[in-house]
Amino acid sequence: MKHPRRPRRVFAQLLLSQTVVTVGVTVVTAGLFLAPVSSELDHDAMQRALSIAQATAGDEAIARAAEARDSATAQRNAEQIRLATGASFVVVTDVDGIRLSHTDPGRIGQRVSTDPEPALSGRSVTAIQQGTLGRTARGKVPLRTADGRIVGEVSVGISDDSIRRRLLKMLTGILLCAGAGLAAGTVATLVLARRLKRRTHNIALADISALLVEREAMLHGIREGMVALDEHGRIRLANDEAVRLLGLPAGSTGRPIDAVLPPGRLADVLAGRIAGTDLPAVRDDRVLVVNRMATAEGGAVVTLRDRTELESLVRELDTTRSLTEALRAQDHEHANRMHTLLGLLELGRHDQAVEFISEQSGSHAAVAARIAEQVQDPHVAALLAGKTAVAGERGVRLAVTPATHLPDAVVDARALVTVLGNLIDNAVDALAPGGGRVEVVLAAAGATLLVEVSDSGPGVPEGLRERVFEEGWSSKDAPAHRPRGLGLAMVRRLVERTGGRIVLDAGPLGGARFTVELPEALHTAALPGAGPDARGDHRPTGPLVEA
Repeated sequence: MKHPRRPRRVFAQLLLSQTVVTVGVTVVTAGLFLAPVSSELDHDAMQRALSIAQATAGDEAIARAAEARDSATAQRNAEQIRLATGASFVVVTDVDGIRLSHTDPGRIGQRVSTDPEPALSGRSVTAIQQGTLGRTARGKVPLRTADGRIVGEVSVGISDDSIRRRLLKMLTGILLCAGAGLAAGTVATLVLARRLKRRTHNIALADISALLVEREAMLHGIREGMVALDEHGRIRLANDEAVRLLGLPAGSTGRPIDAVLPPGRLADVLAGRIAGTDLPAVRDDRVLVVNRMATAEGGAVVTLRDRTELESLVRELDTTRSLTEALRAQDHEHANRMHTLLGLLELGRHDQAVEFISEQSGSHAAVAARIAEQVQDPHVAALLAGKTAVAGERGVRLAVTPATHLPDAVVDARALVTVLGNLIDNAVDALAPGGGRVEVVLAAAGATLLVEVSDSGPGVPEGLRERVFEEGWSSKDAPAHRPRGLGLAMVRRLVERTGGRIVLDAGPLGGARFTVELPEALHTAALPGAGPDARGDHRPTGPLVEA
């Protein structure tokens, strides 16, 4: 039965590969070092032999003995020099290359085994040669008399065995150094491998590849945005959903957060300058919930959830809840009216009963009819009619001024409903439940739409008029089901995205006034009679249409 092969762990793989590399590098380095050392030792031996030969040739007694072919004198002096210098041999020849001295006296009188012509011709020669005494490093020089005549040669040899002994002495030191380097490299490899073992949790090489594939599939498959940051705040990784939600440009990996996102709350939350959990932020028309978790290496992992649709549902729920409360109040008021009507009928005052019914049924219809006459876009008209009823039930009078006129030519009714609905909700929230007045002005100036919402509430201090547009900032406590501080931030983003502007100041009713200018918000082809004159003062000039 064939047993399955165990997966190779990163620790073992690294230790094995690094050990092989260390041994290989040590061997190659030692070999590369020894090759020139051997050559250098041969060169040193040849130069030493040449120096001994030159010193021998400078002895006049040896020169006279060579000229007279006196082998006894030449042998005696040459042997003295050989013994004093430690050379393998010191050979003196005559002008014909016949030995006059030799370590083996039996070879005196014979011709030398190597060519003497280069030295006899007056040149100094160094070489590694094979002779009667084996392989030696040789130095040969001409032997001259005092008057400069060449009378022979001097050949000095250094035995190859002495060169090898020097090489072996050096080799021992080289091998010791190489062994120390190998040991240090092995220890360093072991330390590195053990550290890598801890960092990789001793997983197998095949598992690393599988983990990377699974991570990529998971990161790009989840429906939440995820951004990984390093210790310097640079983006290491952003999945597809994060790129979509944040609108990150191409090539954002490796760049700081502040370089790819505009200044604001979202960039501050991602960079860690604002701490907390489930922090709301706005990117264009999207509402995001951001969580940031620091990592052990000093970086961070940021998760992003898109709450745009949920926020819309929550707002619809709030509207439905408000309408439910309004209907409950109207039901109670309707019961009171029915009791009043019943009382009039029981008292026999039929004319007054008819008048009471006509008055009650006509007031709300008149308000809705006036709004529909001034605001011809059905979406905006329906919004104003509904907000008027809800505000009335909360004790707030919502009025559309007589100067209001909005033709049925709105380019993006959804965006306008979002802007106007948020501004009205904020104004009503500022007044309820104590009551007060909210006024709305809509006016066309060519293709530009002007929107103004003012209230009779406490207003906004001048120092906070910019801060109210920041994501997450609110002067009210947030309800349990959704965060506050997003409505005005979304309004500002929508307005600025279309090239418009929004201004907050003190209104004529004593409270806050929001003025919005939306260029290119109307189809000019559907604006008969609309022109620059429509940009005049839109303050109320007559009775208001109100609940």
